Amino acid sequence: MSAGIDISRLCAAVAREGSVVRVVVTATGGSAPREAGAAMLVWHDGQEGTIGGGALEFEATARARALLDAPGPWARAEAALALGPALGQCCGGSVKLLLERFGEAEADHLAALVRGGASMLARPTASGEAPLAGVAPPHAPLGLQRLLRAARAGASGGSALVDGGWAVEPVAGPGRPVVLYGAGHVGRALVHVLDGLPYRVLWVDSAAARFPERLPPHAERLVAANPADAVRHAPEEARHIVMTCSHALDLEICHRVLSRPSGRLGLIGSASKAARFRSRLTALGHGPAALARLDCPIGDRALGKAPAAVALGIAAQMLREDAAAAAAHPREGAA
Repeated sequence: MSAGIDISRLCAAVAREGSVVRVVVTATGGSAPREAGAAMLVWHDGQEGTIGGGALEFEATARARALLDAPGPWARAEAALALGPALGQCCGGSVKLLLERFGEAEADHLAALVRGGASMLARPTASGEAPLAGVAPPHAPLGLQRLLRAARAGASGGSALVDGGWAVEPVAGPGRPVVLYGAGHVGRALVHVLDGLPYRVLWVDSAAARFPERLPPHAERLVAANPADAVRHAPEEARHIVMTCSHALDLEICHRVLSRPSGRLGLIGSASKAARFRSRLTALGHGPAALARLDCPIGDRALGKAPAAVALGIAAQMLREDAAAAAAHPREGAA
């Protein structure tokens, strides 16, 4: 799951399950299976996301399900767990968790805060009080004031900060935009692999029947008679990934993407397809600078040709490229 509180995913889970508990790692010591900020959602007969698996997650899930039945609004609990013999784990570190129950009223409150422009949420770690929109109330405790200053300076790195009975956590952004053309086997596998990663997917195909009945929260489908028409509606920073059932349509989409400002362009195919497309795109007027934005073949062919393997290679390539871009152009902390 993405760093920070993913309000859309949380609200979707509440709408589906009625009541859920969000478990977030607030601090780690020594060797731990996941980093601070990792989170999962738990309900009576299921869960989504992970804080590291194993005995740690088993214990956290049991505590979360007990919290589902706690009385009163805004039920919360903290837990400090040593990852040693008591849990049957050999990590040797420690983990601190914050557990929060959300029903319809709580989810609606969070959604309203985000609609009002909240970029971070502050709330007590004890039960009973609603979160604040990242603003210290008059005469706020020193712990809360410290947390808000640290969060605005970027000290949290996207995770929850806890101090003096208060927790402050950023609201997760919508994810980097990806436009995926084609809802075939590899397209389905790629959407599945991207679930839980920092991307939001506009999934385009000409046939509604090609899409699965239920889409994950990070994906939105678009049925278009000509999927290439979706190019003009994409934000300039979007990454385009092309894998339709038609080479002619693939070429038209690539031509339109390279004709306007955009992010990376990935095309599924072989080395021979890449050579043909570069030749045809050159004939359509695209120079070396534009063609340098085209990645074909995409993914890691050493992983194999099974749809899941192809999708895994594409996702790994996306993460590597985005991490390199972030390292080259780090964002400054908020003032």
